[in-house]
Amino acid sequence: MQAITGPQLPTVKAIDVIHASVPDVPSAAKWVLRGVASYERYVNRAEHNQLVARQEGLGRPEATEVVLIPITKSAEWWSLMQDERREILEERSHHIEIGLDYLPAIARQLYHSRELGEPFDFLTWFEFAPKDVGQFDDLLAQLRASQEWTFIEREVEIRLTRAAAH
Repeated sequence: MQAITGPQLPTVKAIDVIHASVPDVPSAAKWVLRGVASYERYVNRAEHNQLVARQEGLGRPEATEVVLIPITKSAEWWSLMQDERREILEERSHHIEIGLDYLPAIARQLYHSRELGEPFDFLTWFEFAPKDVGQFDDLLAQLRASQEWTFIEREVEIRLTRAAAH
């Protein structure tokens, strides 16, 4: 676990991913991140169709490398109108275009947390095979070098290996 920008999360040895509401957080939990897989807010129809055609699902047996990256964007980002954010995200930073270059090797899911009042705006979840670690690092380097990333005020990178199924 590494804080890229802003404060670190407390270190943990493992995480549990629960795809349901958890009313009572276990007392041993050092932190909890909540998010909702929502509608695609910044893609147009052509981009959506390309993503659907190339994206593979999560949970592939060979995709044992997992990276969770919680992100918080600045108040300046959120003061922009959605079309202005789209302009920065895709027309200037090429976020979607960059991501398409790494499909299907790197599967991803974005969870929205801002509307839930959580400390992070987004939880980004990636899965890929060990042979694709270099591709993932390239993907991150391109995204972090973009104009969009100048609006990031907190980012934590959590690299995991999926435990074998029981």
